[in-house]
Amino acid sequence: MLTVHGLCWLCQMPLALPAWGVCSRCSKTLFSKMCGCPQCGLPSASADAPCGRCLQKPPPWQRLVAVNDYLPPLSQMVHRFKFSGKAELASALARLLLLAVRQQSGLPPPEQLISVPLWQRRHWRRGFNQSDLLCKALTAWLPCEYHSRTICRIRPTATQHQLSARRRRQNLKNAFQLELPLQGRHMVIVDDVVTTGSTVAEISRLLLRNGAASVQVWCLCRTL
Repeated sequence: MLTVHGLCWLCQMPLALPAWGVCSRCSKTLFSKMCGCPQCGLPSASADAPCGRCLQKPPPWQRLVAVNDYLPPLSQMVHRFKFSGKAELASALARLLLLAVRQQSGLPPPEQLISVPLWQRRHWRRGFNQSDLLCKALTAWLPCEYHSRTICRIRPTATQHQLSARRRRQNLKNAFQLELPLQGRHMVIVDDVVTTGSTVAEISRLLLRNGAASVQVWCLCRTL
């Protein structure tokens, strides 16, 4: 059951700070206790050095931070956020993401956030872009810039979760276009769920080709 204003989304207990959305006790249960590679976010023997996969074939971004795998109750919150019109969950989920970021060491401070754009029709059907709402919520706590139109989607693409990893990469080829300059800036791509990483990889390559100093990926869920 979902909360009314001022109650924790998970346990329904009153919140000292309603904007948090999730109480401190429930928040602790949402974070991954698994050791993950700092670059790809997948299971690894060390959280301090890239895994064997990244040493052989590194992703185009430099660091990835995730709250957890796509597992309940976090996955249920993300699903309600995206598909049940619960845009008010953006602040609570963004706070969880910020807490996950602050648990990491050695991350360059972001100068600009990037949201993953939706195709116009999909945006219209959903009523909002979940990545855009997360970015807007994060800028309330972070001293960095965010412009929703930095990157736009210039053609429609098939829904990613219906495709294989190879077809996901093909599906997104040349699907995005840079609209604003970012030369020499430390960028962070914010997304809700990263599965194969095809979407954030395509955007990362676009940012780096156009002079970004570094690219991080921050996501709520990294599917394993």
